[in-house]
Amino acid sequence: MIEARPIEEPALAWSNLSETTRAALTRKLEGLYGGGGDEAIFDQLSVDKQQALLIFLRRFLSLELWDAVRRIENLYGEGGVGMSFSAWPYLKSMLDRRTGFTTLFARHHNTTRGFIERGTRRASLHILYNDAGARSHWEAHFDLYSPWTSPFSAWRHLLHEKIRRETPDWRVIGTSLGYLKSRDEG
Repeated sequence: MIEARPIEEPALAWSNLSETTRAALTRKLEGLYGGGGDEAIFDQLSVDKQQALLIFLRRFLSLELWDAVRRIENLYGEGGVGMSFSAWPYLKSMLDRRTGFTTLFARHHNTTRGFIERGTRRASLHILYNDAGARSHWEAHFDLYSPWTSPFSAWRHLLHEKIRRETPDWRVIGTSLGYLKSRDEG
């Protein structure tokens, strides 16, 4: 059987991003991977990291959480879609007050607290933090199946993401969130 390979996406360029996107990313990428300014870093990111960043930006903006992100520290878009970041101290209190997030079963091993987005059938945002005193460490990733939507979705989450260890890439998450067209839509 011949395995279908994903179509390679071209790298994006900072200069081609919208002014609004560039403004939202300003000072958030500085120093990422030992790089310099936002433009140089963005242009040097692999396609999966560029796409993951834009997915997080769009989702965090829609949830009005982006301003609480201080600086991006790591990104990945293959083998899951995630980012590590530093945040302003008010992010935790913002998430604590949000009814769209729950802390129930949201914590992972070696984390202080976790928050899982509720009310989404697919691609639910999962935010974790580890309280390290003056400087907390934050991580975010997407779970393809929300454990809080229905018993069937919880089962799919357990089966695919916990037992089988399947991790959706940026194409799957972007399509699930409606940010990208599926291959079937052409």
